[in-house]
Amino acid sequence: MAYRIVKINSRCKLETSLNYLVCRAESETRILLDEISVILIENQQACLTSALLSECMSHGIRVIFCDGKHNPQGELNPYFGCYDGLAKFRLQCSWSDGAKDQAWQAIIRQKVLNQAFVLRSRGKTDKANMLAKFSEEVLPGDPGNREGLAAKVYFQSLFGTSFDRRDEYNPINLYLNYGYSLLLSLINREISSFGYINHVGIHHIGETNPFNLGCDFVEPFRPFVDETVLRLEPNRENYKKSMLDCMSREVSFSGKKMLLQNAAKPYVIAAFSYLNGKSQEIPNLSFANGNI
Repeated sequence: MAYRIVKINSRCKLETSLNYLVCRAESETRILLDEISVILIENQQACLTSALLSECMSHGIRVIFCDGKHNPQGELNPYFGCYDGLAKFRLQCSWSDGAKDQAWQAIIRQKVLNQAFVLRSRGKTDKANMLAKFSEEVLPGDPGNREGLAAKVYFQSLFGTSFDRRDEYNPINLYLNYGYSLLLSLINREISSFGYINHVGIHHIGETNPFNLGCDFVEPFRPFVDETVLRLEPNRENYKKSMLDCMSREVSFSGKKMLLQNAAKPYVIAAFSYLNGKSQEIPNLSFANGNI
């Protein structure tokens, strides 16, 4: 299974030869395409051949492009990631409000429980117990906004009572947002590959948001980024590497240990199975025991 995340942060030419990614700069580097899961293009002076892009789509490699500020901006997706896109669109339109509300309930419960685990790992037992209680109180659709209440307790417990997630000048938010954008890209790729429409979410309904469904499914993954920021204490020079490392950490999904980046596909499959009435639950995504 592909596991390498290749980050391109200098001027170079990227091409393909004999099933290898070939990076030509001051020296030449070759990496087997079958080993690559993601290519992150940070430097806008990097040149890629059309043959390489075609091979990346054939190998299922996510190619993420960054803007002038080095933040993920978009990614390469094949037209034909799924043969029955129309059928999937009809399925998506048939999801009942009840099914969507219950799916959102399961998603938020998992997210809040993962947040509680992060707090407990930092010795904040009282606040962790509070979040665990909030998770039990999440109703279908979360009309009581237990997600918002949990977030306020959670972030202020981790980063101080004056911390504000909307403060764009706080470097912690820079690190978190970068990690979240990588996670969202990971989820978006899987949604597209199964032929569903990412604009149409189950809870997020932003008219100008092209990733409403991805924003729904990514929620339980977010605490893994939070914990990485706390554990590695990144700075402006190394936070991108720290967040890339987060993608390769071990997690537990449905009782099985796997890399976070590999958990996205079975999680998305499970969520669709639940929404389509083929399963009774969305399995738990959590921190692997003893690995935090």
